[in-house]
Amino acid sequence: MNAPARDLVGYGRRPPVVRWPHDARVAVSIVVNYEEGSERSFDRDGMNEGLGEVPRRVDGPYRDLATESVYEYGSRVGVHRLLRLFDRYGVAATFFAAAEALEANPEVCAALRDSGHEVCAHGWRWAEEWTLDVDAQREAITHAVRSIEATCGQRPVGWYSRWMPSVDTRRLLVEEGGFRYDSNAYNDDLPYFVHVGEVPFLVVPYSLTFNDSRHTYGQLTAAGDFFDECRRGFDYLWEEGDRTPRMMSIGVHPRLIGQPSRTSALRDFIDHVQTKGGGWFARRREIAEIWWDRYPAIEHR
Repeated sequence: MNAPARDLVGYGRRPPVVRWPHDARVAVSIVVNYEEGSERSFDRDGMNEGLGEVPRRVDGPYRDLATESVYEYGSRVGVHRLLRLFDRYGVAATFFAAAEALEANPEVCAALRDSGHEVCAHGWRWAEEWTLDVDAQREAITHAVRSIEATCGQRPVGWYSRWMPSVDTRRLLVEEGGFRYDSNAYNDDLPYFVHVGEVPFLVVPYSLTFNDSRHTYGQLTAAGDFFDECRRGFDYLWEEGDRTPRMMSIGVHPRLIGQPSRTSALRDFIDHVQTKGGGWFARRREIAEIWWDRYPAIEHR
C-alpha cells in the first residue's frame, strides 16, 4: 500500500518555541464534531449507526429509532446550546462538520455563518474513507467543499476524516489545492509539516484524550470527569508553556456534550482557562496560518 511513513521521533528534545497571540502559553482548540443527520442508517446503508449515547448497534432489518433520536437531540438542541455558550464567553471554535449534516439543518448553517466559527470539512458524509476507492474519495472531497461553501458561506481549509483517513486522503487533499491542513493524526501537541511528494503540507493534530466521546465508552462517567480531565491537561500544558508554548485540542459532539449537565462541564473548563489566563481559544485555521507564516521551515527531523 502507498502508506505514509511513520515518524516516531517528532520534535523530540527540540520542540519549537512558539509565540501565540497575546503571548499565550496554550492555544486551546475546541472542536465541535457536527455529524447529526449524516450518520449511518439502515434505510441507506443496510446497517444502523453504532455510536449513540452508548456503543450499541441494532442489526437490520430494523431501523434504530432510539439512536436516530439521540442524533436528533444534537442537531435540535445540543448544537444551539453550545453556540450560546461560545457566544456568552467569546470563544472561537472549529466545527468538524459533515457536509450532508449541514445540508440537513439550515438553522445550524445560518448560525455558523453569523458566528465566525470555522467550518472544517468532516467528509461529504460521516463515513469511513478507507473503505472507498480513490475516485470515490476524490468525488467526496469535491462535493464536501462545494456543499460547505454553499451552506455556510466559507470554503473549508481543513479536513478531518471519520476515525482515520485512507492511505490516499492526504494526497487527494493536496491535489484539490485549497486545503491548508488536515487533522488526521493524534501524535503531537503542536502542528508539524509533512511532505506529500514534493509538496509541504501541514498537520494540526487532534486528540481523543480530551474528547467527550469517552462518555460513550464509559471511560468518563460523570460530567465532572470531563472537566477534570481537561482542566488537568490544560494546567500541565500551561506549566510547560512557560518555555515552549503548546496546543490543546478538545473534541466535543452536540449529541453528547450538548446535554445540559455535560455542557456545564465545558462551561466550567472555559471559565477556568479564562480565569487562569495564558490560554488562547483559537480556530484551527488560525493556528494553521500562524504555522505557515512563522514556522514554514519547521519539519519533523
